Amino acid sequence: MGEPTAFRCVSCGETFDPWAVEYTCPSCGPLKGTLEVLYDYRALARRLTPKTFAETQQHSLWRYEELLPVGREHAVNLRAGYTPLYACRTLAIELGLRGLWIKDDSLNPTASYKDRATAITTGAARKLGRAACSCASTGNAATSLAGFCASAGMPCFIFVPGTAPRPKLAQLKAFGAVVFAVDGTYDQAFDLCAEASTKFDWFNRSAAVNPMNVEGKKTGALELWEQLRGELPDYVVVSVGDGSVIAGLCKGFQELVEIELADRMPAVFGVQAEGAPAVAHAFTRHTQGQPIVPAEEPAQTLADSISVGHPRDVVKAVRYVADTGGGFVTVSDAEIAESGQELARRVGVFAEPAAAASYAGLLRLLDAGDVPPDARVAVFITGSGLKDPESMLHGLPAPTKIPPELEALEEHLDL
Repeated sequence: MGEPTAFRCVSCGETFDPWAVEYTCPSCGPLKGTLEVLYDYRALARRLTPKTFAETQQHSLWRYEELLPVGREHAVNLRAGYTPLYACRTLAIELGLRGLWIKDDSLNPTASYKDRATAITTGAARKLGRAACSCASTGNAATSLAGFCASAGMPCFIFVPGTAPRPKLAQLKAFGAVVFAVDGTYDQAFDLCAEASTKFDWFNRSAAVNPMNVEGKKTGALELWEQLRGELPDYVVVSVGDGSVIAGLCKGFQELVEIELADRMPAVFGVQAEGAPAVAHAFTRHTQGQPIVPAEEPAQTLADSISVGHPRDVVKAVRYVADTGGGFVTVSDAEIAESGQELARRVGVFAEPAAAASYAGLLRLLDAGDVPPDARVAVFITGSGLKDPESMLHGLPAPTKIPPELEALEEHLDL
């Protein structure tokens, strides 16, 4: 594995010995003091080649063990990563793009991108000898942790808002997690989970608090680079809730440059729902020279996985995205639903609303000219439509009811 050289606060820059601080900077606190994991990039650049990852013959994110803080000896026996990348040539031509790829992370073990983070987090929990894990989540991170803990035989304590979709709750219960449906918002569930984790010594996997999350999520960028044979796209588009997924992708691209396997980063754009735009607003303030403040805003959107009013990884997300030359865009719930249906109909990928927001964001960016014609774009799909199928039925016609007779069928066929 790649031995970390330090953990560094993204706000004050203070560094700590690896694992000396597990979560956030003691001086800056949990909202501004998220930690980034650093490595000896010069040494890695001398050691790694474009063939290194393939030579591991690992068909999971553990093929990138040289750039991860924990090794395969601590891995849980579930495959995370190594998800397909689909080239969408016809759709690219229609949109005026030189290339369009859909990275489908709905095919992870618990059907979301969050499995990348959980693979590393549960590995770290094992490395540190922790007896149990915990997580606050709108659903996907929680189900991911529950599944991996089930595989590891490790107790798991989950805190979700009372509005979490029933299919996600079904996953949680099926995996045997202890689930607390908090009568409040995601942000209230997050705070309660943090308090309980400290009191009972659970390893807290919650977004932003645990720096291992970004380490797992960065593997999507490494995988994209490898699948495109070292030719990164011009733009990458992904949906944003807490900010950890986009922070991870940006860090992955940055590290590819640091270890001299890529000569540039793609511009990364985050997509938020118009009803939950806190990170996008923080980015706008940052571009105007204002400090990055983790402000609290109302959150209301059908895309429950990105319905976050008090984002916890906002500092990382804003700074990392700015470093790539990217930005943020917001989309309506109607655009999200329409994009989800188009992805299913045109690409064959069934995305949950939060994941479909990525494609809706690309359409907005094209309309605004922020992504120019003839660009090469990769869109990340972060969760399966089976997570929240009812939301994706919005506006679709009901099935045509007919009696069990061929003549009745023929009346409705346009042949």
